[in-house]
Amino acid sequence: MALVKLNNRGVRSATTFGSITGLGSMIFIKKVTASSSSTISFVDGTSDVVLDDTYKEYLFTFNNMHPATSGVDFQFNLSVDSGSNYNVTKTSAGIRAFHGEDGSSAALAYYDGTNANTYDLAQSTSVQILFSGVNNNNDDSGSGILRVFEPSSTTFVKHYMTDAQFSHSTPRSMRFLFGGYANTTSAVDAVQFSMSSGNIDAGDICLYGIN
Repeated sequence: MALVKLNNRGVRSATTFGSITGLGSMIFIKKVTASSSSTISFVDGTSDVVLDDTYKEYLFTFNNMHPATSGVDFQFNLSVDSGSNYNVTKTSAGIRAFHGEDGSSAALAYYDGTNANTYDLAQSTSVQILFSGVNNNNDDSGSGILRVFEPSSTTFVKHYMTDAQFSHSTPRSMRFLFGGYANTTSAVDAVQFSMSSGNIDAGDICLYGIN
């Protein structure tokens, strides 16, 4: 049996019976819907965005991100100067899993993108790729999450984790999982999403704070 409890902001939290104390909360902050958007940015203190020490963890969900251009990458970068520059130094590692629609191919492996883009970063200011190779067919898209931990810290580097599922142009089902850190002790106060080429044709990105 599950109980539902409302926190002081009216957000529902579920728990198993008998455990109703010490609940964390997922607080909705902002939703942005893409419409031929070159970028989507979340900047602390701008347009109702909160990305400061209010929460120690922030969660972005991206749903049915559809590119205007075929075979491109969906990606993000971070800023420490309120979005004037998105060029924070990052180091990351990740894996991919895929399975073809016809069942002819499947794999699970570390993914450095040797034959394409560099997906694992090594002290790089480049974007971090979330998923890649999605065509702009009407039914192609990708969805997933990005977690950023304590971005406002001025003591520690900023860790992040990503998990994305998308329909690859091969065609195949593909999943990317990446983890990394922004190697800075400056507060990260902005996150920007984009495609490697062309606009974000459609999709929505939501930001939540985690208590």
